Amino acid sequence: GREISAGGGDESGGRMGFHLLLPLRWSRLSMSTWASGKMLGVPTVPLANGLEIPVLGLGTSHYGGYSHDAVVYAIQQCGIRHIDTAKRYGCESLLQKAIKDSGVKREDLWITTKLWLSDYGYENAKRACVESCQRLGVEYLDLYLVHWPDAHIPGKSSRDVRAETWQAMEELYDKGLCRSIGVSNFLIDHLEQLKEDCRITPHVNQVEYHPFQRPQELVDYCRSKDIVFEGYCPLAKGEALSHPNVVHLAKKYGRTPAQICIRWSIQNGVVTIPKSTKPERIKENCQVFDFRLEKEDMECLDSMNINRKVIHLTHPLWKG
Repeated sequence: GREISAGGGDESGGRMGFHLLLPLRWSRLSMSTWASGKMLGVPTVPLANGLEIPVLGLGTSHYGGYSHDAVVYAIQQCGIRHIDTAKRYGCESLLQKAIKDSGVKREDLWITTKLWLSDYGYENAKRACVESCQRLGVEYLDLYLVHWPDAHIPGKSSRDVRAETWQAMEELYDKGLCRSIGVSNFLIDHLEQLKEDCRITPHVNQVEYHPFQRPQELVDYCRSKDIVFEGYCPLAKGEALSHPNVVHLAKKYGRTPAQICIRWSIQNGVVTIPKSTKPERIKENCQVFDFRLEKEDMECLDSMNINRKVIHLTHPLWKG
């Protein structure tokens, strides 16, 4: 795909006019859907192995975070091709039907799922991947993530378990069952250890990312290692939507607060996966590629960072 501006047509800030530079491309699929006028085109970001991941996806979760109709709507009407799920969410089997009902070819979708703690270890991880594929009704995954850095296996250090698990991920990648492999919620220490212990650098690190939680040191580290940074909870579970800075910018640009937050995340070069079960919200979340936040407004949103997470972890990110 060819490189383009991520919105607004202003490339004065460098390639793509991004606040943080990131090579962003329109995939062939996205260009055709954009031209049709029926669906939005979603640009893609290149991974270290040359694959292109859509910069915007649809997140799913447990606790009521799944809707069959919403997933089908996102794919059919909004041009979404990137679906993010996890074994832990319990909706992989439900997604199989939504993917089938969408009518979109498997090769035109980007499907991410995650390995849960109970499946860590070499043999367990390989088996869990096959089982996730079976539940999803697919022959391969586009991206498979290790969900948490900590294993909590008695008698074994988390580092040893991570290394053993990652060796299984590497084998799954080598065999083509996973087109790319990555991690989630990993800190710099975890990534450094993985680099020492294993062969393949993760293609992606998926971490909580929103105006209240902008771990720039981790973002910079990932970029320096050619690891694509992916952000979940871009709206801070809705808490960012009422912040005066966000409300002010929504009025300034004639957009919704959610669109301001998602645009900020994408314009910071972060692959972004908002969650919603409401079609009107999904449509709104996708309409973020036809405008661009000015430099001072990006800085205004950047300044909201107070290192506050909205995901209260059952499994804390220890550094063991």
